[in-house]
Amino acid sequence: MPKRSWDLVLIGGASGVGKSRAAARIAAATGAFVVEFDDVVSAVQELTTAAQHPALHHFDGPTAPERPEESWPPGRVLELQIATAEALEPAALGVVRNRLTVPVPAVVEGDYLTPAVCARAVALGRAAGRDVRAVFLHEGDADRITANYAAREPGGGVQADRAEVSARYSHWLADGARRHAFPVVDCRPWPTLADRVDRALDRVLDGVLDGGPGGQTSV
Repeated sequence: MPKRSWDLVLIGGASGVGKSRAAARIAAATGAFVVEFDDVVSAVQELTTAAQHPALHHFDGPTAPERPEESWPPGRVLELQIATAEALEPAALGVVRNRLTVPVPAVVEGDYLTPAVCARAVALGRAAGRDVRAVFLHEGDADRITANYAAREPGGGVQADRAEVSARYSHWLADGARRHAFPVVDCRPWPTLADRVDRALDRVLDGVLDGGPGGQTSV
């Protein structure tokens, strides 16, 4: 089992870029527990309504189309995606606070983990004497994400519009991650993704890359 110095790792990235696979491999190699933040998102949305918390229901409220990515312009879908992610930041911090109360290492992955909330998570960990790190996976090519969806969801047809939004969201996350000095790891080549994420995490100290702030564009 590889050496592990961290207590909690947050893996952010857009849909279809390989977060779940990387998280599973890192967890299996280090004995960590995997938390899929999408499960938390579904639970929070199930407990609320669009009237109670409209910021959590942009895509399933009474005025939302069945396939928003096909009915709304990509820029509008991206805007609502970001708004949803920001509205979910308290839930993400709740997950982090809970994980910091137990001695079991964990990897939290999800589309809705923003760089801003990861920075706050690192600060919470530092205050608790725990090592919290974050890394963001990036794929800015919509065609590649379309192919990923086709491989992962063969019954879903060609999802080019959804992939276009995901690629734009990936750029937004990557830009924010660099501002917060988190490593940004290119998803390709796929076979080495988990290893490159692991190396990026090894170079992180209290959320700042060795060698100074600013993050990196690829690993």
